Amino acid sequence: MPTEPDKGKKIYDYLIVGSGLFGSVFAHEATKRGKKCLIIDKRNHVGGNVFCESIEGINVHKYGAHIFHTNDKAVWDYVNSFVEFNRYTNSPLANYKGKLYNLPFNMNTFYQLWGVKTPAEAQEIINDQIQLSTTASPANLEEQALSLVGTDIYEKLIKGYTEKQWGRPATELPAFIIKRLPVRFTYDNNYFNDKYQGIPIGGFNKLIDGLTKGIEVKTETDYFANRDHWDDIAEHTVFTGSIDQFYGYAFGQLEYRSLRFEHEVVNMPNYQGNAVVNYTEREIPYTRIIEHKHFEFGTQANTVVTKEYPEDWTPEKEAYYPINDAHNNGIFASYKALAEMESNVIFGGRLATYQYYDMHQIVASALKTVSVHFTTDKDLITM
Repeated sequence: MPTEPDKGKKIYDYLIVGSGLFGSVFAHEATKRGKKCLIIDKRNHVGGNVFCESIEGINVHKYGAHIFHTNDKAVWDYVNSFVEFNRYTNSPLANYKGKLYNLPFNMNTFYQLWGVKTPAEAQEIINDQIQLSTTASPANLEEQALSLVGTDIYEKLIKGYTEKQWGRPATELPAFIIKRLPVRFTYDNNYFNDKYQGIPIGGFNKLIDGLTKGIEVKTETDYFANRDHWDDIAEHTVFTGSIDQFYGYAFGQLEYRSLRFEHEVVNMPNYQGNAVVNYTEREIPYTRIIEHKHFEFGTQANTVVTKEYPEDWTPEKEAYYPINDAHNNGIFASYKALAEMESNVIFGGRLATYQYYDMHQIVASALKTVSVHFTTDKDLITM
């Protein structure tokens, strides 16, 4: 490939900035339509946050636990066309001061909390606690949570975890963060209500490898370090990075929460007996411990565990959770207005849209973007 394109000639139809799910799905679908794509990523690997590293023969989720779940059969069939998914069902536990509770809140949790065995008994306790603590118009997250589930569940299973996650007291967090809390009056530990759920057999790298097969990819390549060059070599850019950085922070910097991960090889076959255990008391600095082998029912001699620490975000750290308060949403609205005027740039993914999406939502969004783009741009119709 020439270092510079001939004057007036583009080497690629699409430059995809970021090799996460949105970029990889778009690149795959564009390539299917006969378009030439180049994917670049500033990290030293493809896959974005779903990347797995093999340690001790275990697929370690380097950027936190990722469990694919959806009610959309078309999305489920799509990802399974690249790699078969296993039957993993997410059933996390909560550890509060050494005692274990099932999540999400269900009859097993209520038995562990109060010794009740029937839905009517559990409902009565929750209702009584709500009546004691409710306010007519919750002004913060604490008041909102208490009005939904009462004091015991809030104090033991919500308060400390949430305050660690967001780095501030629950009384200083907006109520909208917890619009509702799932409460089940059945003995059901399945965290998700979705019909389809699992982990790719062999890890998420198998999915990304399938999506990017036959597509040119350059890692350790920062778009912003040579932006003019990358803009010159492609007709269109698919941008999945931070939208405020794309526009030079013209309206200010968007805020996030970040995470830090401590990975450890443990010389035993089974450390905690479950893939995810949340630590809900405020005094423990990490929010959860992940034991990766349980995502794929591993039988390796050793195990790998990861402690997950929420952190304040700075530009040197990875941005995980957008802070969608009024201030940040106002800034994003200004950037979005600019993005909507672009004719050759497509924005997608969590950072470019300043929304926290689950994986199935990212896949669906990418497929919808492809569908709209390739049927409305008359120069690109291939059907």
